Amino acid sequence: MEELKQLLADYRPSDEVIEIVKSSKLLFVVGISGAGKNTIINRLLESGDYHRIISHTTRAPRENYGVLEQDGYEYHFIDDSTVTQMIENKEFVEAKLYGHNVYGTSAREIQKAKDENKIAITDIEVQGVQEYWNLSQNIKVVFIVPPDYDTWQTRLTNRYKHGIDQEDLSRRKRIAREEIELALSKDYFQFVVNDDLPRAVHAVDRLSKGGESDQEYQQKGKDIAQRIVRNLG
Repeated sequence: MEELKQLLADYRPSDEVIEIVKSSKLLFVVGISGAGKNTIINRLLESGDYHRIISHTTRAPRENYGVLEQDGYEYHFIDDSTVTQMIENKEFVEAKLYGHNVYGTSAREIQKAKDENKIAITDIEVQGVQEYWNLSQNIKVVFIVPPDYDTWQTRLTNRYKHGIDQEDLSRRKRIAREEIELALSKDYFQFVVNDDLPRAVHAVDRLSKGGESDQEYQQKGKDIAQRIVRNLG
């Protein structure tokens, strides 16, 4: 594990990988837990204009709502030996250690989208966007916010089918605050309010294809984000 940690700490993508990122159409849909980003991504994928980036991870598949995650769908599930080899071969755009597991995005996934003349799309941790931005300012980054604090709380608590896990809920709230504060501090995040799903999907699609941002709509999203932070105390 220590050797793997050092490899990750020293990792820099190759010039070839950087060129793939620069020459590809990339959309990152990010946002707090319960904002609805995955629903928006799935709607965009239905249009046929997008290719989902499937990340690699060394963690084991999990069960979500009684269904076990599938290799090649939610993630490419790999072992430490494989991820070490991929790092040494410079196959990743970025790779990070979260807890005891590695998560990374391979250049091959982005190349697939480019070959299909599609927009590569994925959700990503807010903290991970900066690395891509450092490689290319052509990427599109959309931060999804719920319509208000109370609606967001309802969405969060509805995730728990067998009683609310207060420890997990507190963790999600803490992370949400950190994510919002970081997004508000960076100019490249464009805010979209998920108060009406078709409208939110249209807004994200428009932004990803080079449409100009509606400044009033942007400000509304930022105002909601700021109010959520204030409610979190």
